[in-house]
Amino acid sequence: MRISDWRLRIDIIKMNAKVRIARLSIFSNTLLIIMKLSVGIIGGSVSIISEAIHSAMDLLAAVIAFLSVRVSDNPPDSRHPYGHGKIENISGVIEALLIFVAAIWIIIEAVKKLLGERIEIESIALGSVIMLISAIVNFIVSRRLYKVARETNSVALEADALHLKTDVYTSLGVALGLGLILVTGINWLDPVVAILVAVFIIKESYHLLKKAFTPLLDTAWGEDEIEELEKTLTGLKVSYHDLRTRLAGNYRFIEFHIQIPENESVGNAHQYCDRIENELTNNYQNLTVTIHVEPS
Repeated sequence: MRISDWRLRIDIIKMNAKVRIARLSIFSNTLLIIMKLSVGIIGGSVSIISEAIHSAMDLLAAVIAFLSVRVSDNPPDSRHPYGHGKIENISGVIEALLIFVAAIWIIIEAVKKLLGERIEIESIALGSVIMLISAIVNFIVSRRLYKVARETNSVALEADALHLKTDVYTSLGVALGLGLILVTGINWLDPVVAILVAVFIIKESYHLLKKAFTPLLDTAWGEDEIEELEKTLTGLKVSYHDLRTRLAGNYRFIEFHIQIPENESVGNAHQYCDRIENELTNNYQNLTVTIHVEPS
């Protein structure tokens, strides 16, 4: 089997893994929303309801991630000659904004609760158990999402994993708040915990927005990655300059100029460039290389 065929099979396997884990995220979030919303409404806990809203945003994010990973790996076409990789970055931006809106809504509702009527909370023990179950489920799913995201360089899956990671911390925070209410009887701790949860969510959404939006401006690779790339080119004994890099979702692009003796034939120059390109594409997934040849 040719190397290109093996690469195609590997790409298909990775694509299937991305779709499967995105489906798992959708299923887990749907289940947790039903559980949290039911207990939050029955018990009258704004912090549990805020967690249900957070999970609803996670579900929407999971659906967006699912759709984006299906589209991003489509091959280039006449209208998108550089592929569809940036759809994952757009997905990440939308997810970050959704989380931010949800956090603001949680703060508003919690403040209303603090300034409004006397706070009565029921089923505190059940609420704490549901929050702990939510934290465990999201911890397991987020770890699997991060694993696939790292293996496939998927921004959309990483964003989805970050959502669930924040849900782990916020669920544990709500469980702790409910536990304190059970021990102390101070019910206003519930909306206070909800506000703290929302502030944490805003912080995480900012970092996600920054990471997802930056590549839309054709930002270069990270400094460590560029340094490693330069070491690879030096190891290949390539005389190069004007190196440029950029990212588009899980796709990478590099271009640079190389110098070849001016009496070298076009065929030999082409073979030389092919060797460089093959070496680089073996080291980096989803890489497109553009080489400009100059006489030395």
